[in-house]
Amino acid sequence: MNKRPVKHSVTLKGHRTSVSLEDEFWFELRAIAAEKDMPINALVAHIDAERGLETGLASAIRLFVLRTLKDRLP
Repeated sequence: MNKRPVKHSVTLKGHRTSVSLEDEFWFELRAIAAEKDMPINALVAHIDAERGLETGLASAIRLFVLRTLKDRLP
């Protein structure tokens, strides 16, 4: 897997935007979206709506993935 962030386009509120994340985060984000049976754009829109103004979108996604994975631990 690539160690550098990789840009992917997502659609938020009808506009395309690029988000740079490491491959591992893209992989886990896609898996979480599949588990929730929702498109990745919808999941990213949810994360975007929940983040604070001081948090960038890529950081908010990383934190969401981390929290989701931590919640699965016994």
